[in-house]
Amino acid sequence: MSGRRRIVRRALLIAGGAAGATVGGTALWWRRHPSACPYGQRFWVEAPHPFITRGRLREILEPKPGERLLEVGPGTGYYSLPVAEWIGADGRLELLDLQQEMLDHTMRAAENAGLRNLHPTRADATQLPYEDGSFDGAYLTTVLGEIPDQRAAVRELARVLRPGGRLVVGELFGDPHYVRFSKLREHADAAGLRFDRRLGGPLGFFARFERS
Repeated sequence: MSGRRRIVRRALLIAGGAAGATVGGTALWWRRHPSACPYGQRFWVEAPHPFITRGRLREILEPKPGERLLEVGPGTGYYSLPVAEWIGADGRLELLDLQQEMLDHTMRAAENAGLRNLHPTRADATQLPYEDGSFDGAYLTTVLGEIPDQRAAVRELARVLRPGGRLVVGELFGDPHYVRFSKLREHADAAGLRFDRRLGGPLGFFARFERS
């Protein structure tokens, strides 16, 4: 190998290593600094969700016509619109997010789809502005890890569920805010929720918990 080629190869290796370190460092920073995905980067929440598909959410959430459900962190409505359809015109889907831009985007999409049973609220997931026992079910997907106080959020979600109500949490491996199933179980147990079942494996899963 010529001296010139060795220099080029070394430069490429250094660049590749630096890029890998940057990616790894970025992921570590995100894990240590939980925060919501900015609206300007919404393409991340609009991309297909492998392993935590809409069909799997429907299977484990079991939404029924006429129910009142809560979605925390709807993004741009990837799950919101299908869930709104599943519960029908007599149902009510409450959307809660810190970012008004996300709520506005989802509501525009709902209007374009002819759906009028979605109701947005801008608020913090650790201080839900709803009465105790007011929901048949709640769900959040790849959102829990973005909340600085995860345990407080799960406790609040348990509070607003009716007896027998269910909470579904979706997690996708590779997300910098990924919450391990074992940690999720700890939060749920502390909130007095009973584990019901899990759908999916380590690469992506939905877990369902119920309030006694």
